[in-house]
Amino acid sequence: MSDTAKPSRSPAASSQRLRMRRELAAAAMELFATKGYEATTVDEIAATAGVARRTFFRHFRAKEEAIFPDHDDTLVRAQAVLEAAPPHENPLDTVCRGIKEVMRMYAASPKGSVERYKLTREVPALREREIASVARYERLFTRYLLGHFDEAAHRDGDDDPLLAEVAASAVVTAHNHVLRRWLRGGGVGDVEAQLDHAFAIVRRTFGTGFGANRLAVPEPAGGADGTARAATTREDEVLVTVARTDAPIGEIMRTIEEALRD
Repeated sequence: MSDTAKPSRSPAASSQRLRMRRELAAAAMELFATKGYEATTVDEIAATAGVARRTFFRHFRAKEEAIFPDHDDTLVRAQAVLEAAPPHENPLDTVCRGIKEVMRMYAASPKGSVERYKLTREVPALREREIASVARYERLFTRYLLGHFDEAAHRDGDDDPLLAEVAASAVVTAHNHVLRRWLRGGGVGDVEAQLDHAFAIVRRTFGTGFGANRLAVPEPAGGADGTARAATTREDEVLVTVARTDAPIGEIMRTIEEALRD
C-alpha cells in the first residue's frame, strides 16, 4: 500500500469507510481476545461485524491488519500537515507536528489502544504489522526532510541530508518511546505533554545543525516580503549579521565564521 495520500473522498464516504473499519476492528479484537489470534478466521470477523466476507477484504488485506483501522487515515492527516507547513517553519518542527496526528489517534481511545498494545505484545504477526505501520510514517517524514536538500549536497560533503534521515528516525523513535510508556501505564496522563518534552530533546540534538535551507538568499533591506534575510556585511572592521529569528543557531554561527574568514 502506498505511503502517499489516496484520492480524496467526500466527507460522508470517508466517515462511513472509517466507521466500517472500526467495526471490523472491534470484532477482530473481541475474537482475538476470546478465541485467540490463530483460531480466528476472516469469516468469523466479518460475521461478528454483521457484514459479508468480501466487505472485510474491501477494507483490509488480511486479518492482522484488522486491529489497525485508523492508520491509513492518520497517514493522510500527517501528510496534510507537512503539505500545509508555513514556508519558513523549520522542517524538523513540521515533522514533529505531523507525527502528533499519530499520537492523537491513540489518545482518542486510551482503553482500546491499551488492549491493542497488549495483543501486539502477545501475537508476533500483529507486532510485525505494527512495525510495518511505523515504517510508513518514518518514510513519509524522511521524504519530507530530504525534500529540503539538493541531491548534490551528498557529493559536496554536506551532512544535512544525513541529518535529515537521522532526525526523521529520531522523531519517530521519540514518539514510539513516549507512546509505549503511556500504554504500559494504562493510557493515563497527558501524553501530548510528554511528547512535547521528547520533541524538545530531539530539537536540541538536531536543530542546531539541521535545516540550513531555512536561511534564504540575501536580499537588501529585509527582502520584498519584509522578513529579515540572512546577510553578513563588514564595515570598518565591524561585523553585522542579520538573520531570521527562526534560523538555526548553528547556521548563524557558520555564517559569522565564514564572514570572518573572508
